[in-house]
Amino acid sequence: MIRSLTIPLSAAVLALSLAACGANQGDRALSGAGLGAAAGAGAAAITGGNVLTGTVIGGAAGAVAGALTDQDDVDLGEPAWE
Repeated sequence: MIRSLTIPLSAAVLALSLAACGANQGDRALSGAGLGAAAGAGAAAITGGNVLTGTVIGGAAGAVAGALTDQDDVDLGEPAWE
């Protein structure tokens, strides 16, 4: 049952994370963590690895990447809510 929910749950997290891309460093770190966690979970599920480990490693890598980017590096325009 848990294995069958992994990919849809990862897709939902990815979609929500894309909606949360922000204009400041904290927002980018948070959305990067979400994207990385979803990607790590998905990759682990596809390859038969430990999904929790993939989620943690992907989330950490995504948070670091998001925190190290500048607004000029990643510019998706104004958020939909502004």
